[in-house]
Amino acid sequence: MAELFSEEWINRLKDLWNEHPEVSGKLAEINFNATIACGFKDDENPACVFVVENGKAVSAGLYSGEELDWDMRASQKDWEKWASKPLTMTSIGLAVATGKLKFVKGDFGAMIKNPSMAGPFVKSFALMAQI
Repeated sequence: MAELFSEEWINRLKDLWNEHPEVSGKLAEINFNATIACGFKDDENPACVFVVENGKAVSAGLYSGEELDWDMRASQKDWEKWASKPLTMTSIGLAVATGKLKFVKGDFGAMIKNPSMAGPFVKSFALMAQI
């Protein structure tokens, strides 16, 4: 298993993202483009980042100052828990409401109300469990 948020880990997530049409295909249907980062709550910057163009993850690596559209943060303990037991639509809402999952950048409320974005977002957590 790759170390959480390492270069190997984020590149494996990029590959899994592209291999799963319920994520990349659904986002391609809405021409989704974004630079997405993940990291730990108490860190100044996110740990890793990947770029999505028309639904496909086109690059991934360690964060190096990119302008972000989405920046998700949680404790290492919570990320590790979600990597073994992925979040669901219900548990994501609960994680955000309780502050376990924080969106430093990005509009979680708007995204979760949009089925064409919410479904792939939830499925992306299941992909993390495959790494």
